[in-house]
Amino acid sequence: MNEHVESRVERLTPERVDERARPALDAIGKERGGVVPNLFRVAAHRPEIVETLYAHMKAVMGKGTVPQLLKELLSVRVSQINGCVY
Repeated sequence: MNEHVESRVERLTPERVDERARPALDAIGKERGGVVPNLFRVAAHRPEIVETLYAHMKAVMGKGTVPQLLKELLSVRVSQINGCVY
């Protein structure tokens, strides 16, 4: 299940991103050392979706009663269990 699969939807580069999606992508990149995950690059085709996706990620993965590090570790473990490529 760990075989490489080509994307069916283009992962937008910064030059191709609609200006309405740029604030969310810039914020994501700033938080991640300049790297914007492919999920957000694909969602950027629809600015309203990338905005709400980013807001949801912040709500789930941000500060709360469960430590952020544990949330990230759980995210990685679930990906491993499901055979995600990355």
